[in-house]
Amino acid sequence: MANKDVKKISVSGKRQMTIPKQFYDELQIGSEVTCQIVDGTLVITPVRETLDFSDFILKDLVMEGYEGDELIKEFKYRKSQINGALLKMIDDAKNYDYKSYASAEELFNVLDDEDEDE
Repeated sequence: MANKDVKKISVSGKRQMTIPKQFYDELQIGSEVTCQIVDGTLVITPVRETLDFSDFILKDLVMEGYEGDELIKEFKYRKSQINGALLKMIDDAKNYDYKSYASAEELFNVLDDEDEDE
């Protein structure tokens, strides 16, 4: 969906420009962006911070007794599964019916009960 707001901004002699606050906030721009030219248009895209779970994966694998080549093989496999697992968690969270609980405390009590049942 294209944003219909158009802002004219100036570029300094040092090629610097200020991103309008409305765009900055809407795109949740952090400390970096990428710039590229697409069909004669400058496209500025926020750089999203990537999550790295390597330390957690390695710690678990060592605790599970993996060593040597088996450690490396299992590490690569589990790391390849992270994105899918995160996307599933996000999808599950979007489909979870949070509105049926009177308070956050009640929701967390229900979630704790579900964990105990597993």
